[in-house]
Amino acid sequence: MRSIWKGAITFGLVNVPVKVYSATEDHDVSLHQVHAKDGGRIRYKRTCELDGEVVEYSDIAKAYDDGEKTVILTDDDIALLPAEKSREIDVVEFVPSDQVDSIMFEKSYYLEPDSKSVKAYALLRQTLEQTDRTAIVQFALRQKTRLGALRVRGDVLMLQALLWDDEVREARFPSLDEKVTITAKELEMSQALVKSFEADFDPARFTDDYQDQLKELIEAKLEKGDAVDTAETFGEAAEESDGGGEVLDLMEALRRSVEKNREAAKATTTKAPAKKPAAKKTKSA
Repeated sequence: MRSIWKGAITFGLVNVPVKVYSATEDHDVSLHQVHAKDGGRIRYKRTCELDGEVVEYSDIAKAYDDGEKTVILTDDDIALLPAEKSREIDVVEFVPSDQVDSIMFEKSYYLEPDSKSVKAYALLRQTLEQTDRTAIVQFALRQKTRLGALRVRGDVLMLQALLWDDEVREARFPSLDEKVTITAKELEMSQALVKSFEADFDPARFTDDYQDQLKELIEAKLEKGDAVDTAETFGEAAEESDGGGEVLDLMEALRRSVEKNREAAKATTTKAPAKKPAAKKTKSA
C-alpha cells in the first residue's frame, strides 16, 4: 500500500506522527463507453463554452457562480486556506463507541506510526481499547475539512471519515404512522425465522456475484465474440424474473420460510461426508 497523506494525531500535548492509507479498494470491472455500431471509443473533451477550445487540465480552475458573478479559485488560492494547510488530526473529544451512529461512516483509512518510537501510538491504541471509547477528530484531507472517528481495528488505529450532521437526512414516512398490531404468534414465528438464519459473520463467505458474472461474460465474449449465448453461459438463471408468484399472508410466508431453512440445514448436515471407521489391524501369522 502507498500512503496518501502524512500528519499527526494530536490530543492535549501528545503528538503521534502517522501515515494515512486507504483501507478499502474498488474491485468493480472497469468499463468505458463506445459507439455500439462500430466499437469506437466515446471520449469527452473539456471545451470552453466561450471560445470552443479544448482546455488542458493544468488550465482548469474551480469557480463559484452566485447567479450574477463568477469567482474563480485557483489551486494556489485553496492551498492557502489554513484548514487545508493543517497536517493535524485533532482529537476534540472521546465518546462511548456505541454513540457513533454507523449511518455517519464514510471512507475508512488505516494509520501507521510514522516515527522511530511507536510508544505514543501504542498508548493511544491501548487506551481506546480499554476504555471502549472512540476519539472524535477533525482533520483536512483533499481540500475538505472533515469530521472523523478514530478507533481500533486489530492492532491498527483506523480513521473513519464521518458525514456532518446536516448531511444525514431525517427519515419521515407517513406510512409509519399507521397503527399496526403484531400478534404473539407472528412475533414467535418471526423470531424462529431469525434463529434459523443465525450465524457468526464472516465476510469472506460472501462474493460479489454480479462482478463475477460480468467477468465470466467478458471472458466468453473474448473467446466467442458477440455471438456468445448469454443463456448458454449462465443457464436458465439468466432469464429475468417477472416478480410474480403466489401471494402469501404474513404467517404463511413465515411458516414456509422457517420450514425451508430447516430443510436446507438438514440437507447440508446429511451431505457432510461421514468419517470412515479406521480399519482394524490384523496380526500377521
